[in-house]
Amino acid sequence: MTRELRSLITGSSSGFGRAIALTLARAGHRVFAGMRGINSKNQGPASELAELGAREGLALRAIELDVTSDASVDAAVARVLDEAGGVDVVVNNAGVYAQGPTEAFTVTQAEAAFQVNYFGAVRVNRAVLPAMRRQKSGLLVHVSSTLGRVVMPLCGHYCASKFALEAMAEGCRYELAPLGIDVAIVEPGLFPTTSVMANATQAADAARAAEYGPLFALTAEMGKPMMEMVNRNGPPDPQQIADAIRKLAELPAGERPLRTELDPLGNGAAEEINRRTGELQRGYVEWLGIGGLLRRTGG
Repeated sequence: MTRELRSLITGSSSGFGRAIALTLARAGHRVFAGMRGINSKNQGPASELAELGAREGLALRAIELDVTSDASVDAAVARVLDEAGGVDVVVNNAGVYAQGPTEAFTVTQAEAAFQVNYFGAVRVNRAVLPAMRRQKSGLLVHVSSTLGRVVMPLCGHYCASKFALEAMAEGCRYELAPLGIDVAIVEPGLFPTTSVMANATQAADAARAAEYGPLFALTAEMGKPMMEMVNRNGPPDPQQIADAIRKLAELPAGERPLRTELDPLGNGAAEEINRRTGELQRGYVEWLGIGGLLRRTGG
């Protein structure tokens, strides 16, 4: 195995985050599983992780981390640095889903989605990067979505927040490569067994939403091909995401791909967009005269 990696995961109370934290810890790495309310709303999940860690002899602990709070993020990262002496891998996994007519979401709701899905990663990255720059190494992973590359109706604000996350992460990829720090994006498709969609934020302006009438019926229609695949083959396992992130973490620095797309129920659209835009992006950066950054990171 590679050397022990000191890892911080956000949104670890359930779903992908919990699976990522356990997978890295079981691989022999030291993991800080960040989540909100470890002494209140997420006391149960935090205790379960602690019990699992103790039973299996894992270097795994839950820590308080609310990605919407500067103070909480700074305190969590300070604790990681104090206890572990540094941080090698950060997984920006915390996210919220919103579904409904885009107009029917209030500005406050749109801002709330961005606070978690976009600004949360900005806060965490700003908190950990000084330490990574000092050690001249590190990996920032951003859990995005295929809806950060393709757009689905009734998901406007969610897609917008993930598009923003992808742009920020790719910009950081070029900027941080010369400093020895890798940046990667993981794009899950629909994983029905996770709680993200079940806990989706609904549009608050019910009066405006009602004016869209039959459009709501499209939600079920859009999901039919995916649910037919689930009924035939069973739902995809979220462990695929955790395994992909472990692979990224353990790859040698400079060899990690920018994007990893995992969409077992999709039609390959996001993967094809990644291929085509990757070629165009490389050409654009070369035209700007800074292609050396791409060559050092593998593009």
